[in-house]
Amino acid sequence: MSTAPFLSPSLSRVSSARASPVPKSSARSGTAGVAFPRARPYTQSLRLSSPVMAATGLGGNGSPAAPENSAVPSRLGEVKRVTKETNVHVKINLDGTGVASSSSGIPFLDHMLDQLASHGLFDVYVKATGDTHIDDHHSNEDIALAIGTALLQALGDRKGINRFGHFTAPLDEAAVEVILDLSGRPHLSCGLSIPTERVGAYDTQLVEHFFQSLVNTSGMTLHIRQLAGNNSHHIIEATFKAFARALRQATEYDLRRHGTIPSSKGVLSRS
Repeated sequence: MSTAPFLSPSLSRVSSARASPVPKSSARSGTAGVAFPRARPYTQSLRLSSPVMAATGLGGNGSPAAPENSAVPSRLGEVKRVTKETNVHVKINLDGTGVASSSSGIPFLDHMLDQLASHGLFDVYVKATGDTHIDDHHSNEDIALAIGTALLQALGDRKGINRFGHFTAPLDEAAVEVILDLSGRPHLSCGLSIPTERVGAYDTQLVEHFFQSLVNTSGMTLHIRQLAGNNSHHIIEATFKAFARALRQATEYDLRRHGTIPSSKGVLSRS
């Protein structure tokens, strides 16, 4: 994997503890060939031993890393959810590089999951089959439930993270603001006004239901506010982009916390 242009050549010596992803061009063509790090329980630890990484403060996704020689959780989540209606397999790497491999059976949702990976710099794998011959409701819901559960698993005890995220994303005439808190308390306030009932074959009512399902299993407080927009595709895509960037902020490490839990109570949980 080549070094990013803005980094010095010395960064090529950064520890190879994280597996290099396959190029995006091949990853987006399907689920085959996606290189995820070997799954480990999130209670196990990685050591960021590279002096360059410590000096620059860069983590695996270009975000602030924990201080040198400090242990941080292996931030991987993997969930398989099987019901009479759907069969869903989700993997997420919070310290990825934006690799997306989505095969949900819902083409528009695949496009939105690409935004989640690309703008959050998460590696996201979704493979799902379901009763889409009826409609997309069950698959949309169960995929979101699985992503939320994988996120919950990847975050572990949430030590050292920023916890809060806030981002406003424009897309042509549309602009959407997302504010979130990885509080452990599920809550959604969704202020979208999508003018059409469908984008392609996708029922636009399912956007709010997707985020409600994700919130329920991840333990996230999420506020979505539409500032502008009259094109349904633009509004929804701006929402996913803003959510991805806000989630990236919230999951990044705050070096000043030195690995402590970002709560005056000393604990972040879903209970």
